[in-house]
Amino acid sequence: MSIEFVDPDNYESQLDAKKAQFNRLFSTFELPELECFTSPKTHYRMRSQFRVWHEDMDLYFYMTDQETRQRIRVDQFPPASELINQLMPRLVEELKVSPILRYKLFQANFLSSMSGEIMVSFLYHKILDEEWLTAIKALKERLSGEFKINFIGRARKQKLIVDHDYVIEKLQVDGQELIYQQVENSFTQPNGKISEKMLDWAIECTRNSEGDLLELYCGNGNFSLALAKNFNRVLATEISTPSVNSAQYNIAANNIDNVTIVRMSAEEFTQAINGVREFNRLKEKNVDLSSYQCNTIFVDPPRAGLDDETVKMVQTYDNIMYISCNPETLKANLEVFTQTHDIKRFSLFDQFPYTHHTEAGVYLVKRYD
Repeated sequence: MSIEFVDPDNYESQLDAKKAQFNRLFSTFELPELECFTSPKTHYRMRSQFRVWHEDMDLYFYMTDQETRQRIRVDQFPPASELINQLMPRLVEELKVSPILRYKLFQANFLSSMSGEIMVSFLYHKILDEEWLTAIKALKERLSGEFKINFIGRARKQKLIVDHDYVIEKLQVDGQELIYQQVENSFTQPNGKISEKMLDWAIECTRNSEGDLLELYCGNGNFSLALAKNFNRVLATEISTPSVNSAQYNIAANNIDNVTIVRMSAEEFTQAINGVREFNRLKEKNVDLSSYQCNTIFVDPPRAGLDDETVKMVQTYDNIMYISCNPETLKANLEVFTQTHDIKRFSLFDQFPYTHHTEAGVYLVKRYD
C-alpha cells in the first residue's frame, strides 16, 4: 500500500501530462480526437486500505511511501470518499478503547458507495472468537446512528461477517439509476464518478447497435447491465464466482431480462466458440452459442491484456469496445485490431488522479473494402 498525494490546484496539469503521454504512445495509429473524462479532484476513491500502527495506548492508520518506505500516519485521506474520511476517526476512537478489537489488528480495508453504504474489513494475526464477535456487533450498534455500516473480520482461514460482505451502489447512468452489489475483495471500479462516465460513454458508442453483445471479463455485470438496452441480448463471461453471483443479483435488482452470465474465462470461451471444447457450464445455462448474433464484443481485460487466441477471436467481430487499464498492452492489441478495424472513439478516463495509472476506452469498427 502506498500513499497518494492529492494536489487539487494542479489537477489540470497532471491530466494534461497524461493526455500528452497517451498521444505519444498511440501516435502510430490513425486516431480520432482524444476524449478526456475528468475525475473529482478529491474524495474520488470508493475503497481504501490502511495498515494499523500500535504504540502503547495509541493507535492510528498509516500507509507506506513507496519511494522512501517511510510510514506515514493517515488521519484523513483526501483521495478516499467523504464517507470513508468521516468514519476513520470514529473507528480510531473506538478501537483505542477496545482491547478485544484492537489486539493483533494489522489492517483495515474500507469499501464505500455513493449511495451511502460502507463496509470495513478488519484483518488480524489471531483467531477470532465469540468475544470478538460480540464486541464488533456492539460497535456496529454504536455506529449505526451515523453510518449504514457492515463489518467483516478476517484471520487465517476465518471470515466472520456482520451482517453483509457487500455494499449496494447506485449509479446514475444515461438518465436511469442502476443498482450494483459490490462484494468485499471482488473487483469493482474504484472511482464512482468515473464509472458513471465510462458507462455513459459505452452506451453512447453502441447507441444504434444491432444484434447481440458478447462481453468478456464482465465482473459484476457493471457494463453488461448498462449496455443491455442497446442490444437484443447480452452474453457475458466472468471467471470469478463471487463476481458472477453479484452479477446475477444485479440482473434481478435492475429487472433486466436479456442478459445471461456464464462462469468462464476468456480463454475457455474462445475454445467454446471455436468448437475446440464443449463446456457443461454452457449447457447448464441453456446457452446455444449458434443462436446469438453477436456483432459487437466488449472486453475489459486485466493488465496483461488479451492472449493471442482471444485477440484473433475478438478480431472476427464487426464492432469492438475495449476498456484498458494498461496502455502498453492495449497498444499491442490495437496493432492487431487495426489491421482489420478503424478506431472510431478513443478516450482517457482519469480513474486514478495524481498517479501514473490511466484507463482507456477504444471503440473500433471493421473495415469492409
